[in-house]
Formats: sequence, C-alpha cells, structure tokens
Amino acid sequence: MSGPAKAGSRRIRVLVVEDSPVIQQLLSHVIGADPRLEVAGIASSGEQALRMIDRAAPDVVSLDIRLPGIDGFEVTSRIMRQNPLPIVVVASDVRDLDIPMRALQAGALAVVEKPGSVARADYQTVAHHLCTQLVIMSQVKVIRHRITARPARPAGSTAPEAGTPDAGDGRLPEAAVTADGRLRRFRAVGLVASTGGPAALARILKDLPPSFPMPLFVVQHMGAPFMAGFANWLGTVSPLPVRLGEAGLVPRPGTVYVAPGDRHMLVEGGTIRLSDDPLVCGQRPSGEELFRSMARAYGTSGIGVLLTGMGEDGARGLVDMHKVGAYTIAEHASTAVIHSMPGTAVRLGGAVEELPLDRVAGRLLQLTSDDKMAS
Repeated sequence: MSGPAKAGSRRIRVLVVEDSPVIQQLLSHVIGADPRLEVAGIASSGEQALRMIDRAAPDVVSLDIRLPGIDGFEVTSRIMRQNPLPIVVVASDVRDLDIPMRALQAGALAVVEKPGSVARADYQTVAHHLCTQLVIMSQVKVIRHRITARPARPAGSTAPEAGTPDAGDGRLPEAAVTADGRLRRFRAVGLVASTGGPAALARILKDLPPSFPMPLFVVQHMGAPFMAGFANWLGTVSPLPVRLGEAGLVPRPGTVYVAPGDRHMLVEGGTIRLSDDPLVCGQRPSGEELFRSMARAYGTSGIGVLLTGMGEDGARGLVDMHKVGAYTIAEHASTAVIHSMPGTAVRLGGAVEELPLDRVAGRLLQLTSDDKMAS
C-alpha cells in the first residue's frame, strides 16, 4: 500500500471511532497494513471515543459519522472544544452529507470514503487514500474551537481584532480603483480551497447577499463521491444558489458554481468547460486550471481568492491572474487551517492583499459595490 516506514520513526497513532464490528475489523486491517500508521484504540460510540482520548493518546481520529448516541458532528464539536485533535470523517453514505459537512464546519479536516469491502474493485485505491489522508492530517496543528459570542466593538471602531492584520482606514487598495478614483468593474469571482475549505467557503458565502452581482466559481479539493452533496450542503448555508458546474452553462450573476468531482472546471468563451485533463498539482479539479482560465476570460475584471490548503494548488494560477491585472486575495495565516496554498501565492507575488477569513466577504462586497469610491 505504501513504502516502508523510516527506521526508528514512530508510527502515527489512529483512534478508530466506528460502531460496526465488521468495519472495525476492516479499518484495523487497512490501518495496520500501512507502515506509517497504527491503531491506538477502537471506540464503538462517540461517548466511548471521548473517554478514550486521553488514555489512547492518538495523533489523529478516524471518525464514523453515524453513531449510536451522539453523532459524529457532536463528537467533533466536543473534541475541538475540549481536546483538539485532527479528525478525518470516514463516511459510507454519500447521499446525505449534512452531518459530515457540519463536522467539517465544526473543525474536522477532511471527509473520505469508507473502504466498505475488500471485494469492491477500487478497494486498494480507497484504502490507500484513507491512509494517506490520515497521515497528512495528523501533521496539522489544530486549535481549540470555542462557541462564544464575539465581543462588541465600540460604535464606529475600526480597530482590528487581536491576531489579525491591521484593517487600515477602510479604503480600498489602489489595485481596486481606476486612475480617476472610481471602482474598477469586476465580472466574476473564483475561490479555491483545500483542507479547511468547506468551513472557510461557508463563512464567506453566508455573508454575501442574494443580490451579489456576479457569478462565483469554486474549486474545493474533496473526493469525487462527495461533491454533489457538498454543493447541496453549501447551498443550505448560503443565501446564493449553489450548483455543480456543467459543461456549456452560461454563468449567471449571484450563482455559485462548484467544480464537480474529478473534473477540472474552466471558464472559456463565456461558458463553463469541464476537462478530464491530467491532475495539476496532484489535483483534479485544480485551482490552477480555474484561475488560469479566469485570467484569460476576465483579465482585469476577475477576482481570485485563494484559501486554506496544503500544497501549492492555485498559487501560480493566482499569479497569472495578478499578472493580467485581476484583483487577487490570499487568506492570511492568522485564520488559515493550513497556510501552504495562500502562503505560496504570497511568496510568489500573486496576491494584491492578504485578508483574514472574516474580512473576505466584506472586501468582495466593497469591490462589487456600484457606488463605492476610493475616497
């Protein structure tokens, strides 16, 4: 399934949370066969998992989402409040993704397909992907999630919150305005995300009004079986309609188009194009392909937003957008679950500005306001 572990290296400890004895055995076999991993313990319920965490000392949690007693969403919420750990949701039913998506919003890092049975044709592929995700996510430094009210700011205050970059005086950067001080006209927004992306995208989209005046194109790294459910879920948290991108569609203002599973999504000739071309940066769909197509299709009237994620997908595409004069935003390290993707774009000079997640929607509204002036 993978190469041998390095001599003397410690195996990554996995707490398996799964109520089915048959699937417990299957996951134990899959994890035990990977030289990078070992089973730290098996819990048959969410309550048992919460009791076992201190004793088992796992590096990462493999979490079934439909459990007796408290469900996977509640397990995730409690772990992230009490004893934060990287959590990988392992789901078998891809038709109803409400709880898995809520778990991602609560702090889980990824959702992957359950291997199911050694008899299925793609068993080795699915098992390898599960193990690789457990290894990758075990390296993520997660933080405690607290459900608390944000302190109110004094009326008229523009002071930034602690730990985030200075918001300045509220003026738009020069790149957003024309020589005579008027707002440049923008026609489309592209958003690209990987690990931590579902929660980040939900945060941005829920703060945009139904009257948002342009289409939004989304690339989220996620297993192909989950993409339709992800788009449906995103539509429940956003006032904007959300649908999977389809070849030949003419993008409509105020609609969110999500790249479907295992297809690149591009914008060409005023329509959406889907592609089976090879993986780019190890991904299909790839943010590079979306951003590069937007650079060609929209030029100075495009907006690119690169959010949290591991690797470099989207970074050079954002550079391409920047080179043709588009407005480009990279998520700031203070809010990114993993800063690799946006950080690479910043390092390469592809971002007009870095913004913490809670300021991205506000900036998009500024950039698309018909009457906004630079001064």
